[in-house]
Amino acid sequence: MYREIEIFRAVMLNGSTSQAANKLNISQPAVSQAIRKLEAYAGFNLFERTRGRLVPTREAQGLMVDVDRHFIGMEAIEHRIKSLKNIDDSRLAIAAYPALGNQFLPRTIASFSQKNADVQISLRVSSSRDVYDQVAAGQVDFGLMANEIPTSGLESSTFLSCPGVIIMSRRHPLAKKKLITPEDLVNSRFLALNTEDTARKQLSEIMGSLNLSLPIQVETPYSITICEMARLNLGVGLVNPIVAYDFMHTNIVIREFSYPIKFTGLMVFRPGSPLSDSARNFTRALRIQLDKDLKEVLDQY
Repeated sequence: MYREIEIFRAVMLNGSTSQAANKLNISQPAVSQAIRKLEAYAGFNLFERTRGRLVPTREAQGLMVDVDRHFIGMEAIEHRIKSLKNIDDSRLAIAAYPALGNQFLPRTIASFSQKNADVQISLRVSSSRDVYDQVAAGQVDFGLMANEIPTSGLESSTFLSCPGVIIMSRRHPLAKKKLITPEDLVNSRFLALNTEDTARKQLSEIMGSLNLSLPIQVETPYSITICEMARLNLGVGLVNPIVAYDFMHTNIVIREFSYPIKFTGLMVFRPGSPLSDSARNFTRALRIQLDKDLKEVLDQY
C-alpha cells in the first residue's frame, strides 16, 4: 500500500495522473490503477472525475495532510542518511536562537575562521522551536536555544546561565545609579520581553512579590530590539548580557539589577549523532568567546 500512497501524493502535488506519471517515471495507466486500488482499500472516492480531470475530494485533502507529514519525515531521514554518508570536517551547520545567533555567533565565527579558514559554516538563525526541529531532524550539527520549550528527545547541556542586566541611554536619569532596584523600574518607561520569556516571568514574580507593577512601554521577543530602543532613550529594559555586549560602545550604559534574574541558553544535540572534529572545536570556541564577552560586560558594573 506504500506505493499506492506515494502515487496518490504525486497526483495531489502535480494535479494530474499524466504529470504524476512523468514525475514517478511510470505509465499513466499504472497511476490510475494505483488510485483505484487505494480507493477500494479506503472505501471512498479520493477524486471526482470531471471532464477527464481528477478533482480531489474532501477526504483526499484530509488524507493528504497525514501523508505529507509522513513523507516530510521520510525526506528528513533521507537527508540525514546522505549527510552522514558525506560527512567531513570541512562543513559545519549550526542553528541558533536570535539572542546568540544575530551577533554572538558571527563574532565567534570570525575568530574561529582565522585558524579554520577551510571550514564552511552554515548559520541558521531562527526561533528556539525551529532550532529544536532542525536538530531533531538532523539538519544541523547542533543548536543553541532558549530554555522556554522542552528538549525531550534531544541531548542538551546548559551553555549560558548568567544574570540579566539593566540597560538604558546615558541620558536616562537612572544612568547615574550603579545598582538598579525594582522600585527604580516603577518610575521608568519599561521595555519588556514577551510574557512567555523565562526572564520576563522571573521579573514579574519579583515585582508581584513587592506589590509593584511595570509601566510597560513596549513588548518584544528580542533583547537586541530592547537595546536599540534603549539607545534611542525610549526607556529601560532587562536584557541578556551577551546581547548587551554589542551595545557597550554606544551611548548605552549597563547596570546590575538588585535581584538575580537568570538568562539561560541550551546547547542541543541529536542523540546518536557524534560531532565531527570541526563541530567539537567550534563548541570549544563558543565557550571561550562566551567567557570573554561575559567578563567584559560584567566589568561595566
